[in-house]
Amino acid sequence: MLTLQRAHELNDAAVTEDHLRIHALNVAYAMGAMAEHFGEDVEHWQAVGILHDYDYQQYPNEHLQHTEQPLLDAGVEPEDVRAIMSHGYAILNDIKPETNMEKSLFTVDELTGIIQACARMRLRGITDLEVKSFMKKFKDKKFAAKCDRALVLQGCEMLGMDIKDVAAICIDGMRAHAAEIGLLGTEA
Repeated sequence: MLTLQRAHELNDAAVTEDHLRIHALNVAYAMGAMAEHFGEDVEHWQAVGILHDYDYQQYPNEHLQHTEQPLLDAGVEPEDVRAIMSHGYAILNDIKPETNMEKSLFTVDELTGIIQACARMRLRGITDLEVKSFMKKFKDKKFAAKCDRALVLQGCEMLGMDIKDVAAICIDGMRAHAAEIGLLGTEA
């Protein structure tokens, strides 16, 4: 099984840009919270989250085209590689998310970007961010405009969950690591 340590080793070798590392952590912590929600292995889901954009820095215009074989060659299990690949469903490939892990990754990738943007605007960052405040920003299509809300909603539908519930889980997962991901706010 992919460990968190191994995921960090692999990702650190491929990703050097701070904003991409922070994004990987945001996704990892949201994935850990989703794993906890589903009664799954938190660190395993976090490890998959860490590696989800493994090839993005080197190949931003060919994202996920340089992920599968290198990760398999590095000893990452095929089911974990499939989960990583599935977050590009209907955009970059046709690997449909089937498991709760895959559906969660598909959903939280874009969702964490909106949560991060929302938290960065607050004096106390994510520490006091409530779902109600998040939802106001989520509904504002001009806010964090590059984050695809339709994909988030599609993922929530796949999970059979309401966006408010998924957001609450992800916010809580990210909040626990607010200092590490730079979301303590301007008062910190």
